[in-house]
Amino acid sequence: MSLSYSAAHSSRITKKRTFTLKRSSSTFASFTQRKPVQRSKSKPEASGHDEEDLLDERLDDIDIVTNLTAEIPLRGVVEIVQYANSNIFEPIPDRGGFTSTWIAEILNFRRSLPMTATIAHVHALSTSPTVTEREIAELIKSNVLRKIVIPGRGTGGSTVGEGLVLFTDLERMLDRAEAVSDGLKEKLLSYLRSQPPSPNICSSSFTPIELSALKRAGFVTSSIPQSDLSAYSGIPSTRSTNFSNISRAASGSLAAIGGSGAVIEAGGTLGLCRSSAVHETPACLLQMALPNTGPFLRLINEARSHLISLIRRSSSVQVIRERWDGGIAGDDPASRAKELRGGFAKVLPARTRKWKQFWGLRFDWVLAECVGSGNLELFSTGSVGLGVRAT
Repeated sequence: MSLSYSAAHSSRITKKRTFTLKRSSSTFASFTQRKPVQRSKSKPEASGHDEEDLLDERLDDIDIVTNLTAEIPLRGVVEIVQYANSNIFEPIPDRGGFTSTWIAEILNFRRSLPMTATIAHVHALSTSPTVTEREIAELIKSNVLRKIVIPGRGTGGSTVGEGLVLFTDLERMLDRAEAVSDGLKEKLLSYLRSQPPSPNICSSSFTPIELSALKRAGFVTSSIPQSDLSAYSGIPSTRSTNFSNISRAASGSLAAIGGSGAVIEAGGTLGLCRSSAVHETPACLLQMALPNTGPFLRLINEARSHLISLIRRSSSVQVIRERWDGGIAGDDPASRAKELRGGFAKVLPARTRKWKQFWGLRFDWVLAECVGSGNLELFSTGSVGLGVRAT
């Protein structure tokens, strides 16, 4: 063992080594490196809901637009009814994802609907309500128009139970009714010509077999709602008066006083109603109707509710139109070029609610229904065209 061996060579004792850093000759070596500071964002990133909120910003209200005559200039009630009947649906697109069975179902449904226009739709496309009502009364007296009234279909201006049908369209619908004989068709038309202002039909003018055939075909219905039959039978009604509907009803109408059974519900007697019902039983109080009016009114109610749900605040009409269409491809050059290549720019029309539920109902037609009924209000923005908001 050598005497030169010391503890420095032992593995238990280690010397602390020092490292010297070489300074770089780079120009930026004198700058100290700092950790980047995370600054708080002044505005959050816009998400999908934020973008929709930006589209629903409150627009400038310059002036109220009471009707759609500036967008759709029409003259006279007859022209308005013809326009409403011919522009209710859009044509089926060629490459929209529709099968042949679905196309046939859409066409059959459209063909089955009655050729009528609601009173609300007519007022939305006319300039003056007073002049329009006078013209309607004159056309009914001259056997050009017939008013169709379906009881129990809303109150006030939002009712969809009152419509207008051209007498020529009524004759055309009667010709297509196979369940009605030719002699009964002529008898019904001659009866309607003899009493143009009256919407009621007396059962004494027809035999029970003829009335049964007209009811099955959908041209005759009861003129008394089921809830008001108790007024003629002497049994008090159990329904409660809805004061919110009374406040929205038109002045001078039965709905403004709570309906025909309001007096009885308040504890009164039948009075004038009973005196007028002495000579006519409920079975005799019949009214003119149109076939498949129920699906037509249900389509209008669902379309109105859906269009109102698309409007959160005041929005541009163009924005609401795009939402109604479901974001399908437009008519811009890029969309047309993609269609020529065999594709579709956005969403297939067959997948949108507009076609699956509303059979291709036009946006302008539903907008006129909502504006005429008072559910929506149009106003001029001065920058983005017409604006729309719920009332």
